[in-house]
Amino acid sequence: MAISSIDIALQVRRNFIELMDNMTIGELNTIPSGFNNNIAWNFGHIVVSQQKLCYTLSGLPIKLDEQYMLKYQKGSKPEKFIDQDEIDYLKEQAYTLIDELLGDLEASIFHNFNPTKLHFGLELKGIEDAINYFQNHDALHLGFATAIKRAIIGEKQKLSANA
Repeated sequence: MAISSIDIALQVRRNFIELMDNMTIGELNTIPSGFNNNIAWNFGHIVVSQQKLCYTLSGLPIKLDEQYMLKYQKGSKPEKFIDQDEIDYLKEQAYTLIDELLGDLEASIFHNFNPTKLHFGLELKGIEDAINYFQNHDALHLGFATAIKRAIIGEKQKLSANA
């Protein structure tokens, strides 16, 4: 059996959460020099983006409170400290929303997908395209989070070397 885009999305989310679980809440909120966001924001962004790509583009109601959509949508940035309760909620939603997506796919609710062209020229024509895209998008943001973690570690090593 071939690996599905959903399998990939779940694994990327497991890897993202593992990366986060090995960091402090302060580190998750750190924006290193040269970056414009932090690991906590990147994680919230992937959770929100899946909802926008699959549900909003299909004309369906999102399954997250609108406050999260606004806080983590494309073009936003961390405006304040993201606390542990919110991070824990987003971790739970990272899996729950995939489970709900699977149920909604089985129920065939994605009838009115609004084709959309992404900023780099790719066009999403249906729910399958949205799913294939969001799992790649998740992996991209895991890569950003990994780079941010390395920058944080590098900054800490510089500080300790200068102490």
